[in-house]
Amino acid sequence: MARSVCAKSVFELWGHGRTHSDLRSSLMNYPREEMSLFMSRDSTYKIDVYTFNKTLLFSDRIKRIDAMDYLPFEGAVSLKNPQHIFTLIEDYGTDPNNIPEDPNYIYFGRWIADGQRELIRSHSVKNRHFIGNTSMDAGLSFIMANHAKVQENDLVFDPFVGTGSLLVACSHFGAYVCGTDIEYNTIHGKGRSSRKNQKWRGPDENIRANLRQYGTEKTYVDVMVSDASKPVWRTGALFDAIVTDPPYGIRESTRRTGSHKDITKPPDAVYTDSHVPVSQAYHLSDIFTDLLNFSAHRLVTGGRLVYWLPVYRPEYCEEMVPSHPCLRLLSNCEQMLSSHTARRLITMEKIKDPEELDSLSHLADPRFSPYQGHNAFREKYFSGLNKRSCKEDAKSDVGGK
Repeated sequence: MARSVCAKSVFELWGHGRTHSDLRSSLMNYPREEMSLFMSRDSTYKIDVYTFNKTLLFSDRIKRIDAMDYLPFEGAVSLKNPQHIFTLIEDYGTDPNNIPEDPNYIYFGRWIADGQRELIRSHSVKNRHFIGNTSMDAGLSFIMANHAKVQENDLVFDPFVGTGSLLVACSHFGAYVCGTDIEYNTIHGKGRSSRKNQKWRGPDENIRANLRQYGTEKTYVDVMVSDASKPVWRTGALFDAIVTDPPYGIRESTRRTGSHKDITKPPDAVYTDSHVPVSQAYHLSDIFTDLLNFSAHRLVTGGRLVYWLPVYRPEYCEEMVPSHPCLRLLSNCEQMLSSHTARRLITMEKIKDPEELDSLSHLADPRFSPYQGHNAFREKYFSGLNKRSCKEDAKSDVGGK
């Protein structure tokens, strides 16, 4: 719970029931010797009342607490600094338009710990110093860091770092962070701003400033402009975790350096300061092949790769998840983006060092063909939007008639 952003609180359940009478019967059956550990005369306590999908008046909350007088509390009440906190939870369902008079179910138990939901608010991209069009949501960033089991003094790398949202989350847990991106303006914090009513980025809008904002600048290693498809790192296992969100070609283009032409270098291979490398399309299937091969070579054994895989839902099957002989699939979670598209949060763990032919294993894998279907994700994404807009237009035409 010291890391989780998905759970609000955890309780030790003492009793439950559909009515308060059922709850009382359930609590009376709870072992008294277990209760007495937290109800002794020299202890302090308080009782909280939580309701879901309904707000109770303060007076109603007090009545609920007073009705619990059948429990053998012997200690003193302390609202500010109790040793033990007990909680009455009433569940009124999930439909805000149809809230029942009485709760659907009632629980009572001892509070154990709260989760870290506050991190979603405190690290919201709305208040972040440096953001872009595709900055990762704070909650999802922390979920990815937890999937990667990021811990203090780890070295974490993001090969598609963007504005560094994933580095921010990983640095919160004490990891040293670094990344690369092919976009010069993003890495250097230059160009047009993604904020409303701000045309250009400010002089100190960069990833390092984001870590400084959250007090984790000491864990910042560096970021650099680099092509994820080109090997720029020395040989050997370097990273404890690789956490990334590759571009899908929707709001950010999928590019790599190179050209289909025969001549790709200027005369005498001399590059001036103003030279901008030629870029070409970087197919999604190639992105994931390179990402898995890179992870197999640069992760330490036991290190984790966590990334998002975009899918077209009508065609998705588990065989479309990229595989590698050195990486074991640990989890595959879906986040729906629309009725026809989604992205899968893929978590893999390195189980062995790569051998000579491992980098080509995907070509012999029968799953490689459906895996290449990711290349058309952008076209399928927009074709789905067009179909939906056509249906909406047809409905409006019918309504007009």
